[in-house]
Amino acid sequence: MIGIRLVPLLVADGHDVAGMTRTPAKAEGLRELGAQPVVCDVFDAPALEQAVVAFGPEIVIHQLTDLPDDEARIADFGSRNDRVRDEGTGNLLAAMRAAGATRILVQSIAWDLGGERGEATKRFERRVFDAGGVVIQYGQLYGPGTYYEDEPPSAPRVHVDEAARRTVALLDSEPGVVQVVETV
Repeated sequence: MIGIRLVPLLVADGHDVAGMTRTPAKAEGLRELGAQPVVCDVFDAPALEQAVVAFGPEIVIHQLTDLPDDEARIADFGSRNDRVRDEGTGNLLAAMRAAGATRILVQSIAWDLGGERGEATKRFERRVFDAGGVVIQYGQLYGPGTYYEDEPPSAPRVHVDEAARRTVALLDSEPGVVQVVETV
């Protein structure tokens, strides 16, 4: 949700952008937004490292998730999303280091999931923070293309376009945790 909105903002701000997708059909859309498309799976560590090193980023913005299109199925995808946060993030951090990039911003959530999902989120955030990264805890996203297109969810929340704008403003942030939520 946020990544696709970030690309045109970053391009307009003068950045060279690579956009990663694991779906070849989405590559042309990234190109149309001004990004260099990279078709790669975050779980394929050698291919990911090769792609990141080839692009040579100064900063990595990790907006990867594995969530369903149907909100009612979120619980079914919990372990898949945790795998992205654990294995995928580990692969991305290793690729980032191999490429010589020193900064990373990652997507997280501004509410407590509780239980094992909550513990997995905390481990993910600690790992990024320990690597000197910025953890962006977004409120529940609403607006076009989200689970809440017509009506905002309960707090914490943030419009998806505002989340993207505020993410661009965090590119030079010091390592730490930043919440991106609306004041309700």
